[in-house]
Amino acid sequence: MRIRDHLTRLGEPAFRFRQVMSAWQTSSAETFADVHALPAWLRAELSEQFGSRLHPISEVLVQRDEHVEKVLFATASGARVETVVSHYRAGWDSMCVSSQAGCGLDCTFCATGAVGLVRNLTADEIVAQVMHPRWTQAGRPRPASIAFMGMGEPLANPHIFDALTLLTARVYAGMSTRRVTVSTVGFAPNLDRLVTEHPQVNVTLSVHSPFPGERKGIIPLEERFPLAQSLEILDRHTATRRRKAYLAYLLIAGVNDTDDHLAALAELVQRQTRPDLFHVSVIRYNKAAGATPEYRAPSPTGVDVFVNGLVARGIHATRRRQLGSGIDAACGQLHADYLSAHAAGDRRRIPLSAAAG
Repeated sequence: MRIRDHLTRLGEPAFRFRQVMSAWQTSSAETFADVHALPAWLRAELSEQFGSRLHPISEVLVQRDEHVEKVLFATASGARVETVVSHYRAGWDSMCVSSQAGCGLDCTFCATGAVGLVRNLTADEIVAQVMHPRWTQAGRPRPASIAFMGMGEPLANPHIFDALTLLTARVYAGMSTRRVTVSTVGFAPNLDRLVTEHPQVNVTLSVHSPFPGERKGIIPLEERFPLAQSLEILDRHTATRRRKAYLAYLLIAGVNDTDDHLAALAELVQRQTRPDLFHVSVIRYNKAAGATPEYRAPSPTGVDVFVNGLVARGIHATRRRQLGSGIDAACGQLHADYLSAHAAGDRRRIPLSAAAG
């Protein structure tokens, strides 16, 4: 970490870094000036070297409803990224974090893909979404679990591996690896690296069609890294590590919801060495800005029929619970609204509960 290296160069004792980390982990400090355990000269030095803010992102917009809080953050370079926290009635929170500003993979169902890739987030910017003081300022504990399901393809960003190390190291965020999920559309080389270097992290692979030609129209990365390649990696991972793998299936009315799709998806799972360790999570499509306009959401009954059909074929499958529909919680949606509103010169188009910076 750059701060630790800088303190070492200054000749400061090791406990100075621990003081910074303590403020970063447990307090509501937003700037180096707020870290009162440090002497004034060192606070000024760190502010001059790294900027005044203790975290490299700042809050821009917030939307919330009863169960979901969605924040648009800005990096120091001005890039915008989204973070979503879901509050469950059982009393625990789950956070969805972004790995990139925008995304370059052009998936046809995704609002983020319509933005295009702005840049990869650094490891510090990724971790800051989890450790930002806005969460503890609200009087709640940090989320019990996090998922890389926000803006961007996590495995297309090489900084994801340093971010995972920081998130799970005791001296930094200290999260359990089993409470971290990485979702990918199939960036195979780094998927292989992920299950090798972080074998306890949960993996979700987006399928969305069992037919390669059709899947390529939904997820263009299929042409470069076929689904079969990613499944081979997960098959080896589940067989050797005995870790469950998750397959996400976005159900789109009239596109990938037929009996043929159901049967082919079930067969795809059954071909794996340990089909019992694969779980299919069926997600009802929700309309998103920039997605293919012809895409439509299936009926709730249609989703249940698809899930029940998988279960009847011996596949572990459930319907993913979706919160935040009232605030368009699909990843990239708040960013798209922000861009649209500013292009029109009218911030009032974005429903806000709070705004800063």
